[in-house]
Amino acid sequence: MPEKNSASIKTLLEILFVSTRLGLTSFGGPIAHLGYFHEEYIRRRKWMDEKSYADLVALCQFLPGPASSQVGIGMGVMRAGILGGIVSFIGFTLPSVIALIIFALILKGFDIGNAGWIHGLKLVAVAVVAHAILGMAQKLTPDLKRKAICLMALVIILLWQTAYTQVGVILLAAFIGFIIYKNHNDEDDSKIHFPISRKVGIICLALFFGLLILLPILREASSLDWIAMFDSFYRSGSLVFGGGHVVLPLLEREFVPTGGLSEESFLAGYGAAQAVPGPLFTFAAYLGAVMNGWSGGLIATIAIFLPAFLLVLGTLPFWDQLRRNPNIKGALMGVNAAVVGILIAAFYQPIWTSSILKPVDFAFAAILFSMLVYWKLSPWIIVVTGAIGGALLALLT
Repeated sequence: MPEKNSASIKTLLEILFVSTRLGLTSFGGPIAHLGYFHEEYIRRRKWMDEKSYADLVALCQFLPGPASSQVGIGMGVMRAGILGGIVSFIGFTLPSVIALIIFALILKGFDIGNAGWIHGLKLVAVAVVAHAILGMAQKLTPDLKRKAICLMALVIILLWQTAYTQVGVILLAAFIGFIIYKNHNDEDDSKIHFPISRKVGIICLALFFGLLILLPILREASSLDWIAMFDSFYRSGSLVFGGGHVVLPLLEREFVPTGGLSEESFLAGYGAAQAVPGPLFTFAAYLGAVMNGWSGGLIATIAIFLPAFLLVLGTLPFWDQLRRNPNIKGALMGVNAAVVGILIAAFYQPIWTSSILKPVDFAFAAILFSMLVYWKLSPWIIVVTGAIGGALLALLT
């Protein structure tokens, strides 16, 4: 028994170490985070096979909330149960939460949005995401039919950019995949192990919907500021599709018109959120800290990420059986192909369009890509090189 506990503690510490390192170095937004996860968890550590990772990404893209954080939580859960998910979430999220609370308390108004090293980190994201897309495309779009589904997803996502387009594309791809591949017979015996029961999953889903209904009632019945804040952040985290950038208008409507904070403070925090690694949802930590100090920052962080956590724990216990069902497999083949298209669309807008502004940017991104793909250097080396190179380029140009 002690050996088992020792092994569990060792696994949790490993998850904490790896996720914290990702939390300190994962710049570039949710799609870039998926690239970093793919490099670290799938290519280097082989914690999961490519198809299972793609299935997990597809599930988290479909759920409301921060997709990259949900993928990180899912990886932790599969590795070491609920505790693994919590540890993975803490490691990936805490660095940016601490940084943004510090920004809120000390560095408000300090303009870092146009710093050269920030631009260098955007170029790192170009290299990382390009590598992830190439690897996933080889595995998930091997035939012309799936390449066509990928192309369809790419075109629709780029031409109709709404909060619900992504979910619509995934549903359409699932239907097309079901029709085309319903009699497809592959020999994929990969099985995801979920160390949590369906009972726990049902409880988590019940909590998710229960809090969504109960919190507004408590808010009306109580005069406590922290309940009102918790309700605002929880609702924003529950109802957003498409990642951190989509949640910003929701948060602005919740707090700026009501006098919670000024438009200038809101925009300053947004600039700070762009400058730190980790999920953009940690912008909530900044907002909470501006309104109610460091404790407000922690409450806001817990509230905005809690829906994502409950949804992942609620759906994962049922996911493996669904994805192995012959009637569902074809649909998932279509969805996985669409996910590649979604990633390519996000690679162009906003990653490429906000990063590759001059020929020298493309040249530096190509160097970073080569360091990652051909010289196989560790991602943290690529991040440091990108930051230093971006700062030098800003001085030279």
